[in-house]
Amino acid sequence: MKLHLSLLLAIIVWPLQTLAVGFERVSINAPTPIQMGIWYPSDAPVPKAINSPFRQTLALNAKVSGDYLPLVILSHGYGGWMGGHADAALELAEAGYIVAAPEHPGNNSEDESASTAEWLVSRPADISKVIDFMLQDWPASEHIAADRIGVYGFSAGGYTALVAAGAVPDFQRALQHCENNPQEFTCEIGMLEGIDPDALGKEVQAVAGDGRIKAISIAAPGLSYMFDESALAAVNMPVQLWSGAVDVRVPHASNGANLAAHLPNIVETHVVEKAGHFAFMAECNPKLKEHNPRIWNMVCVDAEGFDRGDFHEQLNSALVNFFDKVLQL
Repeated sequence: MKLHLSLLLAIIVWPLQTLAVGFERVSINAPTPIQMGIWYPSDAPVPKAINSPFRQTLALNAKVSGDYLPLVILSHGYGGWMGGHADAALELAEAGYIVAAPEHPGNNSEDESASTAEWLVSRPADISKVIDFMLQDWPASEHIAADRIGVYGFSAGGYTALVAAGAVPDFQRALQHCENNPQEFTCEIGMLEGIDPDALGKEVQAVAGDGRIKAISIAAPGLSYMFDESALAAVNMPVQLWSGAVDVRVPHASNGANLAAHLPNIVETHVVEKAGHFAFMAECNPKLKEHNPRIWNMVCVDAEGFDRGDFHEQLNSALVNFFDKVLQL
């Protein structure tokens, strides 16, 4: 049986909900519209049955409860979707956060039409567009504390968060790294082939750094070998870093460790034993194994002895604690 990709992704997330959370889906009016899910605190009653593609029971389109609430934006990985970190979104919302999870146009599960050179620029720009929308155009914008904004990014979303926070990639360094380390996954698949390092560097620099962002958390941050100390100098906000010890797509040695050594204000570094690349995505629904074994084996199968459910309890709790501390909840 063949399922549409959006339906496949909808059954990846396994329910972890314990408290009431509101949710609405919006489309940001831009030259290329941005689809986005928003989780938030609400006093509205929640239906008894699961009513969302994230396998969560949510108060759909309910009123926001609370004032001066911090905002966290979730940036998914390459080809991801708004529900890839739905468990984190839920826990943050339960803790009093408004959480916005955009689907990056041209680089999401339904549309991977953007070239590498395009999404390296468009993704960080998307973050600023999301902040603009949430502060200016979202009907419940008055509930947001504009001076308490954070970003959590996974994989390509980690790159996105870094650039949105002010990092400027050195693409000459990146190409040299691939020449010296052709076995690096992103080098092996030719992710950066054909780019113009000077022109692309100027384009990314033009969208780098949104001063409204006060803290970032990054997990398995892709292409991090392209950043040296000078490239990261402007990221002067608190950073929480996560890497998987057995991640073969974004190896810690060439990515996370490089950031840990060069970020000016890294406050936490977590190298997670037995964690592969997709261990940072929400726990999978077992039904996916039957419907699409290929996706199951790629995204859902972890190293022997690694319990993704237990890990995400720790990860999500640590995310809340980090943002509580640095955004002064």
